[in-house]
This record gives sequence, structure tokens and C-alpha cells, in this order.
Amino acid sequence: MDASYFLISLLNGLSVGLLLFMLASGLTLIFSMMGVLNFAHASFYMVGAYVAYTITQVVGFWWGLVLAPPLVGLLGALFERYALRQVHKFGHVPELLITFGLSYIILELVQLVWGRQAVNFQPPPSLQGPLFTILDFPGSLGFTWGAPPPECRSTEGAICTQFPTFRAFGMGVAIAMLVAVWLLLTRTRIGLVIQAALTHPQAVESLGHNVPRVFMGVFGGGTALAALAGVIGGALRVTEPSMALAVGAVVFAVIVIGGMGSLAGAFVASVGLGIIDSFAVGSDRSLLDLFGFFGLNLGPEAFGYAVWSVKMSQVAAILPYLLLVLILIFRPKGLFGTREG
Repeated sequence: MDASYFLISLLNGLSVGLLLFMLASGLTLIFSMMGVLNFAHASFYMVGAYVAYTITQVVGFWWGLVLAPPLVGLLGALFERYALRQVHKFGHVPELLITFGLSYIILELVQLVWGRQAVNFQPPPSLQGPLFTILDFPGSLGFTWGAPPPECRSTEGAICTQFPTFRAFGMGVAIAMLVAVWLLLTRTRIGLVIQAALTHPQAVESLGHNVPRVFMGVFGGGTALAALAGVIGGALRVTEPSMALAVGAVVFAVIVIGGMGSLAGAFVASVGLGIIDSFAVGSDRSLLDLFGFFGLNLGPEAFGYAVWSVKMSQVAAILPYLLLVLILIFRPKGLFGTREG
């Protein structure tokens, strides 16, 4: 494996994983504090991208990044107050059904307002272009800031790989969000009230706090985090009506693998799945090579040559769900989970 390929695959995997974590963290907070699995969470991710796109057209990207998350968070809080709270007393099934129905309503509204085609949501000029270039010359490895130098074109055998500025910016936003959420939950009065409302709601109410309002704020905050991920993901990839469907199943795999309600588990699972996907997509190795790497000398005749000759890149899309199945079999609570549901 080339050193430049390894480094760029690792960086790409980290960026994908951190984007997944931004999305999964909101869903994890909502479940850990309220016990609600929000099937419309990825839809709020999509709404965040479209709202930011609309704001960007008027006042620029930075205002879109700042305003879209709280606006979508407000929508989430209103949904919890006037819809989800009304069915909460009937159990988990009505909660799942109402959020499932909301996802379809949001999809239809997005197509009605913004159309069925992708919109041209781009990062600002200051975040476009390469942040740095990995220089892989014969016999040496290095990097330079910005675009590739002229030597990349004139040196035979040179491999120069660029890492986009906006991808690095998204990684920085995800890390800043992780630190901010951790500090909020562990170092502030608000965080203590939120955590106490989960386990001792009567005691919290006796101290003068409105527990339903706390839960409304938690739900709104979780959807705001999804919208923040949507702003980054929409500008990084593509903003279209199918973007929620593309990440919805993966984010649920993340929180189950990491452990239901565990923020640390969501972080580890997101980054792990991102790195696995990045290396698998760019790999031309077969499943037979993978077993050989772990010392299992299985011949092609074991289950048929067609099975073992499948490339890792061909099965990259199902690897998160394969890992999900294995986790459910051998560790149902997830990697860091303590709550079963």
C-alpha cells in the first residue's frame, strides 16, 4: 500500500466519520435523554442543507452556517411540543410512527419548495480548493500547503494528492461541536438539569424546573445538530431530496454499533465506519485476500470462487450493516452502550 494512498484514505475516512458523528450525536442525545428513536432525524439533516442553501443565496454561506441550525432546531422543538409529546404517553410505537410519517411529509415539502433536482450549494470561495497536497515522489514523501507544485507534472512516477479545504473545515466543525456538547453536558448547570431530568424527573420538577420544556429543548438541540451536519454535508457532497435516505440507515447503524445513548460510542462507531468505508471503496483486494491477511488460508473452492473473488470496493456499501449484525449477535448493547432501549 502506497504511503500517500494510506494517508489520504485515512484523512477521507476521518472526514466522513466526523460528518456521520455530527449527525449521529443529535440522535444519540435525543434517545439517551428522552428514549425516543427519531426516524425523521435524517430529514432534519436534509432540511438543514436546504435552509442553509436558501440563506446562502441571500446573505452568503457564513450566515447560512450560523442561522440554519437554530432555525431547524426551532422546527424540531415545535414538533416535539405539539406532536411528539401528544403521543409520548402511548409508548414507543406511536413515537416511531409519527416520526416515520414526519420524514415523508418533510420529503414531499422539500420537493414541493425546492424541486426534485439537486441544487447548487457550494462552499464559499475562501474554503474552495486544496488545503494541502501530499507529495509522493519516488523514494520520498512530503506535503505542501495549497495546490501541487510544478514538480508533480514534471517528475516521472510522482503522485500528488490534494486534500480539500472544505473537507478539513468540516472536520474542524465536528470536533468543535463534540467539545461544545461535552462541555455543555458535563460542565454547565443546563447539562446537569438535562441529565437529572432523565433519571429523577420528579426531583427536578420539585426544584422548579419544567421537565417537558427541558425535553423540548433537548429535541430541538438534537435536530439543530442534524441541521449543522446538513450544512456541511450538503455543501461537501450534494444537496438533493434523496440525501436523507442516503444517510438515514447508516446513522442508525452508527448508534446501535456504538451503543444506544452513548455519545462516546457514537463517536467511535462513526469514525470507525468512516475509515472502513474509505479504505474499502479504494481497495482492489478480494475477500479471499482479506481472509489471507488474518491468516485464514481458505481455498477458492470453500464456497465457490465467485464469492471469494468479490472485491472489497463492491461490498463497501454493506459493510456497516454487516458490522451491525455482528454487534447485535455478540454484543447487543453496542460497544459502549449500557441501555437496551
